[in-house]
Amino acid sequence: MASIRSCVSVKPAAAVSPVKYRSARVGAAGLEPRGLRISCSSSSSSLAAGGGDGCRDAGCASSSGRGSGVVGSVGDGWWGRRGGQRERAVAAMCSAGMEGVRHGAAAVASVPAASASALPERAKVVALVAAVMLLCNADRVVMSVAVVPFAAQYGWSSSFLGIVQSSFLWGYVFSSMVGGALADRYGGKKVMAGAAALWSLATFLTPWAASQSTIMLLAIRALFGLAEGVAFPTMSTFLPKWFPTHERATAVGISMGGFHLGNVISFLATPIIMSHIGLAGTFAFFASLGYLWLSVWLFNVESDPLDSRTISKSELQLILAGRSASKIQGSKFPSLREILSKIEMWAIIVANVVNNWGYFVLLSWMPVYFKTVYNVNLKQAAWFSAIPWAVMALSGYVAGASADFLIKSGFSVALVRKIMQSIGFIGPGVSLLCLRFAQTPSVAAVLMTIALSLSSFSQAGYFCNVQDIAPKYAGSLHGLTNGIGTVAAIVSTIGTGYFVQWLGSFQAFLTLTAVLYFSATVFYNTYATGDLIFD
Repeated sequence: MASIRSCVSVKPAAAVSPVKYRSARVGAAGLEPRGLRISCSSSSSSLAAGGGDGCRDAGCASSSGRGSGVVGSVGDGWWGRRGGQRERAVAAMCSAGMEGVRHGAAAVASVPAASASALPERAKVVALVAAVMLLCNADRVVMSVAVVPFAAQYGWSSSFLGIVQSSFLWGYVFSSMVGGALADRYGGKKVMAGAAALWSLATFLTPWAASQSTIMLLAIRALFGLAEGVAFPTMSTFLPKWFPTHERATAVGISMGGFHLGNVISFLATPIIMSHIGLAGTFAFFASLGYLWLSVWLFNVESDPLDSRTISKSELQLILAGRSASKIQGSKFPSLREILSKIEMWAIIVANVVNNWGYFVLLSWMPVYFKTVYNVNLKQAAWFSAIPWAVMALSGYVAGASADFLIKSGFSVALVRKIMQSIGFIGPGVSLLCLRFAQTPSVAAVLMTIALSLSSFSQAGYFCNVQDIAPKYAGSLHGLTNGIGTVAAIVSTIGTGYFVQWLGSFQAFLTLTAVLYFSATVFYNTYATGDLIFD
C-alpha cells in the first residue's frame, strides 16, 4: 500500500447541502489542533484512486500554518465554528497508509451516534424554561399569601389591599409590551436571565420596602412586575426556535405546567416557611432560588439551537425542518395600525384580555376568598388555594399534547385552537357561576379546581395562535397582546377589592367574570384563524 506523506482532511462535497452549526463540539475523543487550515488534498495517485471517500468522510488534517477557522457541517460529521472563529474541537487523524484513513473515518462517524443517544437538548431547554416560569409565579404568590399578615400588621383596608396586589402589574404592563422585541433582538437567553435576576432582587427587597412606607412598597412591587413582564413574551419567542411546530403546544404546556406548579409550591410552602423564619426570611428564600436557577441557565442554554455546542446533528435537523415553514422572510415589522386592522388579531387580544382578567382575580384573591367567605386560617386557605393550581399544572400539559395530537391527525390548526379556547373559557365560566351554591370550602375548592384546570386549555388556544398567524413576530405580538391584557388584570384585581368592600361579597364580581368568559368564547370562535396573517 502506498504511503501518504501529507495529511488530508475534510471539506463537504459540493453536491451536498448539509446543515451548518454555529458552534459545536465533537467530544473527548477528538484532538484539538490550534490554528489549522484544513484542506482535502493528496500527494499520491493511490489516494485519489482509492481514498476519495475517505477524504470526504473522515480524512486527515494537515498543518498549513493558517488559522482562519473551520466550518463544521452535519453532513460530514465535522463540528466547529463559522465566521473565522477559532475551531473548538476537530477530530483529525494522520495516517501513513490507506488503512489509517479508513480507521479515521470510522472513528469520526461514531461520534454523532453517541451524541444522539443522550437526552435531547430541547428536553433540557424546556425543563429550564419550566423551572424559571415556576419561580416567576412562585415569587408572585408569596405576596398573595403574605399580604394577609402584612394587612394585619400595617392595618390595610380591602381596597388598599387590592392596590397592593395590583401594583406589580403597573410595571408588568410596560415590560410585557417590549419583552418580545427585546428577546428578538438580544436573544431569549440574555433577556430571561436579566429578568430573573431583577425580579429576584425585588422579591428580596419587598419586606424591607413594606417596613419603610407604602410608596416604597408600591415602587418595589412595580419593579418586580417590570422584570416579570418579559417572561411570557420571551418564552413565546424562545420556544419556537427550539421546538418544531408539531411539538410546540406540548412545550408550552410543560412550561406553563411549571408556571402553575409555582402556585402550588408557593401557596403550600410560604405559610410553613413564614412560621419558621418570618416574612423577611420567606422572601429571601424564594429570591435565592432565582439566583440558583440563573447560575444553571447561563452555562447550559443558548437562544438558538444553531448556537448550541452540545446538540446532536439529528436533533438540529429535526428542529430546523419543523420550523422551516414558519420562517417566512418579511420586509419589516407591521405597523400598529396594520396589526389592529386585522380582526383575527383582535380575536387573540380579546381572548388575552379575558384570560388575564379571570386569572388574576383568582391568583390574587383566592386565599382572601377562602379566609373571608369560609373563615379558614392562613394555612388552610393555602391548601385550598394550592389544589386548583396543582391540577392546572397537569391539565395544561394534557391540553398541549391533545392539541398537537389533533394537528398531527389532520385537523386544521384553526379548528384545534377554537376547540381548546372554547374549553378554556366555557369551563371556568360555568364553574364560577356554580360557586354561589358552594356551602363548604371543600366544594368551593373543587369548583375552583375545575375552573382553573379547564382555563389552562387557553394555552393551546389563543396563546399558541400568535405563533400561527405571525411566526416571525410571535414574541413582539405576544408582548403587545399581553400588555393590553395586563391592563384588564389591573382593573379586575383592583375592582375585586372595591366590589368586596362595597357589597361585602365576591359573588357579584365572579358572575361578571363568567359573563366575560362566555362573550369572549363567541368572539374568538367567530374571528380566529390559523392562517398566516403577518409575514
